[in-house]
Amino acid sequence: MKRPRKRASSVAVIDIGSNSVRLVVYETMARSLVTIFNEKALCGLGREVQSTGLLAEDAVTKALTALRRFRALCRIQQVGRVFAIATAACRDAKNGPDFIAKAERICGARIQILSGPREAKLSALGVVSGIHNPNGIVGDLGGGSLELIDVQNTRVHSGVTLPLGSLALQDLSDKSLKRAERIVRDALSGVAQLKAGSGRTFYAVGGTWRALARIHIVQSGYPLRVMHGYSIPASDALDFARRLRRLAAANMLADIEVVADARRPLLTYAALVLEYIIRIGRPKEIVFSTFGVREGLLYEMLLPKERAKDGFICAAQTLNGLLSRSARHAEELVAWTDRLVRVVRLRETEEDRRLRHAACLLSDIGWRVHPDHRGEETLSLITNGNFGSISHQGRAFVALSVFYRYAGLSEENEPPEHIRELLTPAMDERARLLGAAFRVAHLISAARTGVLPATHFRTRGRKLMLVFEHRMVDLVADRVGSRFKQLARLVGRAGSIVRS
Repeated sequence: MKRPRKRASSVAVIDIGSNSVRLVVYETMARSLVTIFNEKALCGLGREVQSTGLLAEDAVTKALTALRRFRALCRIQQVGRVFAIATAACRDAKNGPDFIAKAERICGARIQILSGPREAKLSALGVVSGIHNPNGIVGDLGGGSLELIDVQNTRVHSGVTLPLGSLALQDLSDKSLKRAERIVRDALSGVAQLKAGSGRTFYAVGGTWRALARIHIVQSGYPLRVMHGYSIPASDALDFARRLRRLAAANMLADIEVVADARRPLLTYAALVLEYIIRIGRPKEIVFSTFGVREGLLYEMLLPKERAKDGFICAAQTLNGLLSRSARHAEELVAWTDRLVRVVRLRETEEDRRLRHAACLLSDIGWRVHPDHRGEETLSLITNGNFGSISHQGRAFVALSVFYRYAGLSEENEPPEHIRELLTPAMDERARLLGAAFRVAHLISAARTGVLPATHFRTRGRKLMLVFEHRMVDLVADRVGSRFKQLARLVGRAGSIVRS
């Protein structure tokens, strides 16, 4: 008798937007989503909906062709579950129901047409899933609409939908920027959700705003090419949005090579909306989020216990399990550094502690790399990793902690200055301290479990001691002693090894 085939754990979301149609396949439904496939087709379904009330015929043809490919891709990847959603263009167009019926037959799945409030909520939940303790206004700019919704930590308030998507605005204004400016100003001036964001963070979600972030990263010479979590002070973002509009007026946007050709005409409208959001809402900063409706949809399906987990810690645990020599050893290292922090009375915020724990989990992920390159390879992996719930400053701290673990603390092996510039001097010193602790711990234990719990920290006056239980005294050596003395100096102590 044949055993029933085990259902694949992967999950896919087909997102039929007003500008793009996208397929994203995730490894499994989890708190920290891992993308294994991502493809979009810029179809422009919503480019004429405001003026004609219809999805353009050629856009429909493009979208259905893309969906056939997506269905085939899901089949060959043996995706376990497929969810499909559609947004503003499909809900507003008179021929939207006919298109959805054809699309459902192709996809083999029911397509959920999101209402404006529903789309706003899922965008906010996406930000909740991808930003650690968010506090501000989420703005999801698509091709057909702009959703604005207030979010505080995991609490999501009611949202509003406005017909200010880049394609919709282009259509409504008949490609007149002056007319578009009046439309944006009038639509945003009385929005309570926007004004509630004064002095807080504005979270920018959506492909065209991500394109703006990409341009800003390149033009400013910013050291990371990671858009998620990229932050700009609101005053700088306002100047940037105005500068983009001047480029558009001079017909110079075509020279921006980092943005796809199909998105370039929409950049002006995205910059215009961002400009008035800043002028009216007066946020403190703009943070770009690559987590949005799709991630919010899957986050909402998780059990409450899973939703409550820390997204970055979950990502670090996954990488620890995949790449480290011993996943359990990393957990012991967390407890070992907890004891060190407690004994030397190192002051830590909750965020400091969280980042330290994540660094412990990632401290052995470079062991397969050639010893001469472990520092730089792990630095790149962590700073550029595809995960959320971590700021760029947090990425740099964790990455430098692991870099120092591999490269050491000598002047000959200093990390790249452009990464250090993301940290304050105090954070860099803390990363050096943590790297020094990792160098001691991994030298003692060889990444094997049961060793670190048999070593203990004690203090006597200004002396910090590392005490080895009797069963582990053969692990004591001059090299262990010298590394521990280096660690002790970083906390202002004299260090010594003690055999119990």
